[in-house]
Amino acid sequence: MGALPTLAVVGATGAVGTVMCELLSSRKNMWGEIRLVASKRSAGRTLVVRGDEVVVQELAADVFDGVDVAMFDVPDEVSAEWAPIAVSRGAIAVDNSGAFRMDPDVPLVVPEINPEQSRNRPKGIIANANCTTLTMIVALAPLHREYGLKELVLASYQAVSGAGKDGVDTLLDQLERVSGDRSLGSRSGNVRQAVGDDLGPFPAPLALNVVPWAGSLRDGGWSSEELKMRNESRKILGLPDLKVSATCVRVPVVTGHSVAVHAVFGVEVDAEGAREVLRHAPGVILVDDPAAGEFPMPIDAVGTDPAWVGRIRRSIDDPRALDLFVTGDNLRKGAALNTAQIAELLSKELQAS
Repeated sequence: MGALPTLAVVGATGAVGTVMCELLSSRKNMWGEIRLVASKRSAGRTLVVRGDEVVVQELAADVFDGVDVAMFDVPDEVSAEWAPIAVSRGAIAVDNSGAFRMDPDVPLVVPEINPEQSRNRPKGIIANANCTTLTMIVALAPLHREYGLKELVLASYQAVSGAGKDGVDTLLDQLERVSGDRSLGSRSGNVRQAVGDDLGPFPAPLALNVVPWAGSLRDGGWSSEELKMRNESRKILGLPDLKVSATCVRVPVVTGHSVAVHAVFGVEVDAEGAREVLRHAPGVILVDDPAAGEFPMPIDAVGTDPAWVGRIRRSIDDPRALDLFVTGDNLRKGAALNTAQIAELLSKELQAS
């Protein structure tokens, strides 16, 4: 084995970057030097990684000199500009934004599903899927291998942390405003009046409410988040003609995206057979005992790595269909963990070469 590669974490001080630093400290060490990189505003801060204090460097071209792998946890426009620069300096870029996911020359990798695609990187960039898709796809892939997936109808229940720290602060502030008034929610308009105009990144109040919208408007009334679930599921599973219909909903949960899944397969399915498949699936934990009140829920999945899966039923009206519920920590497997796992594949490849 060769020397341990050098890693750069771009966006180290953000919500996902913070989780990334925790993962680098808790997972098996695959790295030599680790460089933490962020915007000028955050440069100079000190973060602890692997027990060592590391000073955050300002994002600039020369921070990538000598770097083998660069993980990007930054907005799309920042990744679009800087990931190619990192590649030009000799690094392989692993990008958690949406900038490159649907580029045909950039693999969209989930290590439990298609790890071999990490070597297929003509642009030197590997993309990480969006957090809602990742929540469910780890559970759907083994069922697809067993039964042959044909169609998905999805409803997401997306936590406010998907909108960053501003989303979390907005929800907690709104909850403070509505707490103690038991009349709220009993007539139209009183929740809006109590919350006021501070909606943060959301189009409507989240406290005591759900909002059937996440993302930005696209053609036909679809949201960008809904189209991501469709397009990314097709690419990860290698099913370009898979029928997918999604409705994305923002809910008053801090961390943990959930998805209600109606999956139609090519053959008849059996609920217990599906449970057996999922019991042995990597990255999945089965929590499915309604009689005992055991369901996959974000308050339990938060801070953990697997996709939690339960409520598995064969459809009443279609023997080829399963209905199930999946939840997972959108900041871990949904973002930081999957990025770290891809980078670890690269570390092994580089050490073996």
